Amino acid sequence: MYGNDNWINSYLDAILDAGKGAGSGSGGGGGGGAGGDRPSLLLRERGHFSPARYFVEEVITGYDETDLYKTWSRANAMRSPQERNTRLENMTWRIWNLARKKKEVEDAKRLKRRLETEKPRTDATAEMSEDLFEGEKGEDAGDASVAYGDSSAGNTPRISAVDKLYIVLISLHGLVRGENLELGRDSDTSGQVKYVVELAKALSSCPGVYRVDLLTRQILAPNYDRGYGEPSETLVPTSFKNLKQERGENSGAYITRIPFGPKDKYLAKEHLWPYVQEFVDGALSHIVHMSKIIGEEIGCGHPMWPAVIHGHYASAGVAAALISGALNVHMVFTGHFLGKDKLEGLLKQGRQTREEINMTYKIMRRIEAEELSLDASEIVIASTRQEIEEQWNLYDGFEVMLARKLRARVKRGANCYGRYMPRMVIIPPGVEFGHMIHEFDMEGEEDSHSPASEDPPIWSEIMRFFTNPRKPLILAVARPYPEKNITTLVKAFGECRPLRELANLTLIMGNREAISKMSNMSAAVLTSVLTLIDEYDLYGQVAYPKHHKHSEVLDIYRLAARTKGAFVNVAYFEQFGVTLIEAAMHGLPVIATKNGAPVEIHQVLDNGLLVDPHDQHAIADALYKLLSDKQLWSRCRENGLKNIHRFSWPEHCKNYLSRILTLSPRCPAFPGNEDQIKAPIKERKCIIVIAVDSASKKDLVCIIKNSIEATRKETLSGSTGFVLSTSLTMSEIHSLLISAGMAPTDFDAFICNSGSDLFYPSRAGDSPSTSRVTFALDRTYQSHIEYRWGGEGLRKYLVKWASSIVERRGRTEKQVIFEDAEHSSTCCFAFRVVNPNYLPPLKELQKLMRIQSLRCHALYNHSATRLSVIPIHASRSQALRYLSVRWGIELRNVVILVGESGDSDYEELFGGLHKTIVLKGEFNTPANRIHTVRRYPLQDVIALDCSNIIGVEGCSADDLTPTLKTLGIPTK
Repeated sequence: MYGNDNWINSYLDAILDAGKGAGSGSGGGGGGGAGGDRPSLLLRERGHFSPARYFVEEVITGYDETDLYKTWSRANAMRSPQERNTRLENMTWRIWNLARKKKEVEDAKRLKRRLETEKPRTDATAEMSEDLFEGEKGEDAGDASVAYGDSSAGNTPRISAVDKLYIVLISLHGLVRGENLELGRDSDTSGQVKYVVELAKALSSCPGVYRVDLLTRQILAPNYDRGYGEPSETLVPTSFKNLKQERGENSGAYITRIPFGPKDKYLAKEHLWPYVQEFVDGALSHIVHMSKIIGEEIGCGHPMWPAVIHGHYASAGVAAALISGALNVHMVFTGHFLGKDKLEGLLKQGRQTREEINMTYKIMRRIEAEELSLDASEIVIASTRQEIEEQWNLYDGFEVMLARKLRARVKRGANCYGRYMPRMVIIPPGVEFGHMIHEFDMEGEEDSHSPASEDPPIWSEIMRFFTNPRKPLILAVARPYPEKNITTLVKAFGECRPLRELANLTLIMGNREAISKMSNMSAAVLTSVLTLIDEYDLYGQVAYPKHHKHSEVLDIYRLAARTKGAFVNVAYFEQFGVTLIEAAMHGLPVIATKNGAPVEIHQVLDNGLLVDPHDQHAIADALYKLLSDKQLWSRCRENGLKNIHRFSWPEHCKNYLSRILTLSPRCPAFPGNEDQIKAPIKERKCIIVIAVDSASKKDLVCIIKNSIEATRKETLSGSTGFVLSTSLTMSEIHSLLISAGMAPTDFDAFICNSGSDLFYPSRAGDSPSTSRVTFALDRTYQSHIEYRWGGEGLRKYLVKWASSIVERRGRTEKQVIFEDAEHSSTCCFAFRVVNPNYLPPLKELQKLMRIQSLRCHALYNHSATRLSVIPIHASRSQALRYLSVRWGIELRNVVILVGESGDSDYEELFGGLHKTIVLKGEFNTPANRIHTVRRYPLQDVIALDCSNIIGVEGCSADDLTPTLKTLGIPTK
């Protein structure tokens, strides 16, 4: 059989069009096969195709058929074309069959995962017996705001200058400053940095907003501008003409840089995780201080606490959840680019395993942080409907239909059985209109009345690349990352001769010094681009400047508009695409990817064409059509300019603030009732927190006594105080101390029930020998943590769940988890575990609770013989933060004693500004595998090399004394 290249290509088309059938006439000659008349992209690329390269690099990889490569090699070695083609045909069919089987297995796994998730959600919906009113069904069907729980739509409260809101924004990664942003310097200094800076400026210009703080990381690393190390930077507010007269008194917007992590290193976002709690403690101190100052400035007589804590991206989401919980204020979250969506995209590419992806991107830590943000948020801001329905819907903690059911029940005042879903609101990012297009941009020629002005320097920097600089300019602004699909754009331009003759191409791919100094991924993309320019001989037709200032990007848009060019964004998927809005603002029609937010932007602006980013011919055809049809170009330009106000910052801020003002009030009260609660803790210079979970009660008593003995001198003087932090109840602690001959008043506070209860001991009476010890419950702390607490609805579900956990022996089943009312409290549901070996892993229980929309923390403690379920804002580490805020304790002067292992919340006791002493020795009981809720390595949570963490062999007073001295704690 001759003509073998055509034959094999036709069968490759059948493989690439997976699922369309195998093709008839397997033994046909030239062009027969199953590909139809739609040629494969791979076959079209550069006008030829290499079957050997395709099989080795694309097909064989990932299939469990080790002899395929040998078969291919033997086929190539055959001298007889007939025998060679027979082998090729056989191998092609085997690969097609493998691809089909692999797809069937993947579909089965996907179906199983979906069913596992849907069943608990079906159960949750079934428990809510009332359904939507018939009228609501038709009324709400097409309303995204109603479907996702945004009840403020259509009922916008007026924002008044007397509201005096204090708003805190958090964005931890990248290089953040007010002017001359270094966008594109690295992958973290990108659109999010621009967004949060402009949002802070815009909000501070609004009536009713007194102060906006943008909290980020302080960077003192060499080779970075000194400005990134300044603790504070004032932002110049955006001027909105229609709001100037209403603005009223305003303190402004500020970037506040909090030091955390290594002082002399710039860290990528993937490496910030172990230091997030350190940021939280520093940020908490700043917010408390600033709230008091604002309260004094406006004369309200009390601290002016933030209206919201708004986290941007997963790491800032964790920080915002912890800060909002400690202060009892509302949390708002914006994900920007979600981890689950990124993970699925990377897995589909097939270049890395799940483990390799997690190692590179810390993706599982990121996903868990996004789940926690869903748990703690009052509002989640999305850019588009697609982000909610296709991205957030992937998470355990959110489901569109259940969110709609819950919203309808809340609206009617019906029982939600302890369930809660954050409100999803769609607020597209804004753009600054301070540099709107000039008259010549509108009419195509310079306004004769305008004074002569020189062209911006960046214009000549771009024009020097072109042989004919008068041709329309196709502009792409994107970082050199594979997902931005720049190489496909260059191929589309290079292979379409009419397009090359019509226009020039400009690629703004960030700033670079040398390709050799770029990251491997960026260097690979840029090298591919330059190789394609050389291969297609595009010299004189493509510009790719090495440097540009952030302020010059607007001039580049103007240049493209002046030449009657077009803006192009053909990313495989675009989360939002602020560049599309900026292009429209400058009168530049667009060609955009049909995957993601550009679809919804196009529905509003109607200023261009959408294309399949995988189809380079479609990209070339769209560009040629837009640039060659002058009427189409003018219509797209006019539509964009006419509708662009929908994406302005004033519009964004109006929607943003209206949502905040409709939030139910929360009381971040830290009352000055010190005379009602006797709290010597406020007088202490140092606090030692004993939180050893891995020791027996006998060993715990020994550790307590040794700790007090090690600091006896300072304890007697009153400068050092003690706090016991444990999963025990107050009653159990009291019994333990009395049986050991210790006085409860040796402690300043007791953090009980894994952080769900906080007590202060005191003596009732004058004489220590006759007085009775009482324990005062901190009801303010309880009011903080019970926000969104599921209460009785949660308890009933947990009892039902516990009855399903059984030990099976033959045909007999024995329940292993029972409700433990004796050790439960208002904010802690306790369950007794008979046989820990039959417990499900804690991460599975946490996932189930989220699917059920029950927001809580589940913990195994007492060596997994007890399960405690507490509010989402409760934990031992959060209780310590509350103590620091209420009583003015410096967390740097706090030392926590822990064992080598502990309860499920053990890892949370390490991070932060406090010091941690790890007591090592035989008294430690090994941790049970079911304890942890982590789906990621320990080093993604704890900075194991941190100087604030010290290990000690033994737990005697002599063992503790030198370590405490090293940490600056006065000893005996």
